[in-house]
Amino acid sequence: MNLPLYKYDRAELELFSNARNWKNYSISKIVPHVKGDVLEIGAGIGSNTEVFFKATSIREKVKSWTCLEPDKAMADFIDNLIRAEKLPGITRVINGTIYDIEESKTYDSIIYIDVLEHITEDKKEIAIATRRLKKNGELIVLSPAHQWLFSPFDKAVGHHQRYSRKSLSSLKHADVDLVSMRYLDSAGIFLSLGNRIILQRNMPTIQQIKFWDGYIIPVSRILDKIHRYSIGKSILAIWRRNT
Repeated sequence: MNLPLYKYDRAELELFSNARNWKNYSISKIVPHVKGDVLEIGAGIGSNTEVFFKATSIREKVKSWTCLEPDKAMADFIDNLIRAEKLPGITRVINGTIYDIEESKTYDSIIYIDVLEHITEDKKEIAIATRRLKKNGELIVLSPAHQWLFSPFDKAVGHHQRYSRKSLSSLKHADVDLVSMRYLDSAGIFLSLGNRIILQRNMPTIQQIKFWDGYIIPVSRILDKIHRYSIGKSILAIWRRNT
């Protein structure tokens, strides 16, 4: 196992669990590509999982949902959600990383939401994930965008990099084809840039999260369409296995 690759700061996860507009927006772009047997890597405290299952189409399309989480306390937290029936019965949790998934086990959808940037050997990670995809299965990656936005916050929460179209494309495995790659949250770039240059905070406050989520994300929903998803502080890539 290689657990340190996925070590999260729980404070970050709990703080961003308040970003409901952002989660609903970004996950709405992912939902159409999720089906069958699903592996959610770095599931944290299950806040993204809960948002996914609020979509009726997910419940109709998904056969099984595996939350993969290396932090035992967080994995136990998800397990408690499942036991309390706050997540559907098709959900289960594994305490581990992609290295702990047996090679014979494959999935229709593998999801990384704000996880890949924590991994030093990201190209190797994508190669292993690709081998765990079924034919026509889709690999979905949502990560912070633009290295020039790398801030004290990124460093504090264990980010190793932020991605551009070019750098994320360089991770592509030969066995997958690109379905789409787009930027999200164009208006949020200005807040991130302000934090990098002016505030230089290690962690945003709850008030800042609520302002971004309540006022900036609704603007980004409009601007992203106008800009055709060509700019934004997050990047979403979807690849489909071709063999």
